[in-house]
Amino acid sequence: MGVEEAAVRRAALVTGASRGIGFEVCRQLGRRGLRVVVTGRDGTAVTEAAAGLRLEGLEVIEALLDVRREGAAASLATELRAAGVRVDVLVNNAGIYPPGTLLETPAETFREVMETNFMGAVWTCRAFMPAMLEAGYGRVVNVSSGYGSFGEGLEGPAAYSLSKAALNALTVKLASEARGDVKVNAVCPGWVRTRMGGSGARRSAQKGAETIVWLATLPAGGRNGGFFRDRRCIPW
Repeated sequence: MGVEEAAVRRAALVTGASRGIGFEVCRQLGRRGLRVVVTGRDGTAVTEAAAGLRLEGLEVIEALLDVRREGAAASLATELRAAGVRVDVLVNNAGIYPPGTLLETPAETFREVMETNFMGAVWTCRAFMPAMLEAGYGRVVNVSSGYGSFGEGLEGPAAYSLSKAALNALTVKLASEARGDVKVNAVCPGWVRTRMGGSGARRSAQKGAETIVWLATLPAGGRNGGFFRDRRCIPW
């Protein structure tokens, strides 16, 4: 790869990327020629994930990022810009899935879920979307769930369901603020065999990542402000 080609190569940052769907999204985007920024809050897991992707010949940057911490994403954005890396694609994948009903889930659990699944995406979008808007290009993909869909009944554990409904609302709001060739969409990857989804899930991580990668690489005429499963719109 020449210097000129490397200079214009797009970069994708994925949160919660050390395993499962996030790791597979990094792999698929890397195979499409993007540099991938692998992030997570467990330094050892992030390093191991990045090493595995490099063994496949992919260009990888590894970074610690605890999306719950206000200011962490902004600090990382500053570090990446200083290194000459502009994030063109942001995949908000980090999430947790604790059980519990609305009336019984402990307050601390609710806070942690909202800080991870919802506020984490708020902080990363605020950190990385302004540069996308300035450049006139960007793709933001919020990894949501059918459990966050009013149209599908807001099923599932209470804190998780509410956090994903909030993430969907964030998607709509951000899409309305996008301009140029910047697109913001949400995705339900389905029930995937990961540590979160369990061994009984019907889908592989590869299948779960497909629509995320599709949205992350939409052409100029692609959709903005939608909620998708298997590349088809589903109800908010």
